Amino acid sequence: MINLWIKLTRREKYYVSVGVALVIAFLFFQFVMFPFLGAKGKIKRSIQAKEKTLKEILSLSSEYRTLKAGSRDIQKALAGRPKSFTLFSFLEKQAGRARIKPNIKYMRPSTSPSTGPYSESSVEMKLEKITLKQLVEYLYLVESPKHVVKIKRISVKQSKGSPEYLTALVQVITYK
Repeated sequence: MINLWIKLTRREKYYVSVGVALVIAFLFFQFVMFPFLGAKGKIKRSIQAKEKTLKEILSLSSEYRTLKAGSRDIQKALAGRPKSFTLFSFLEKQAGRARIKPNIKYMRPSTSPSTGPYSESSVEMKLEKITLKQLVEYLYLVESPKHVVKIKRISVKQSKGSPEYLTALVQVITYK
């Protein structure tokens, strides 16, 4: 092989040297640089994905702390209300205070299945021939953070035949 190298002309030695250099450069890029650059890009994408996951975890952690604090407040309120508390009797009592007891068409209690430590208790009630002032007063008396009672849904219409009166369908919920 050395003999062959000696017999080559200067121009041929130049071409062979350039060819060998190109082959070495190709092998260097193929087996060293391209895998290195590919791994670098893969690591960069992985870091971005992990940062996104971390931000999501931090957001969920903050939301969890907020919900946990709200849960403690609900637990305190539930512990503070009388053991004999029922939503039905509470709504009836508030209707008496708002002087709309005669306007109650019906009250339908129901309980949702428990999905956690609490079960939702609700009462759907229909109020007929009440004024807007009476309705607002009653809703004010019913919505009670102290007793963990809130209005979930309300539908209000003008009474047929008496436009000065309203008919309201109210769904009220609490937890036990």
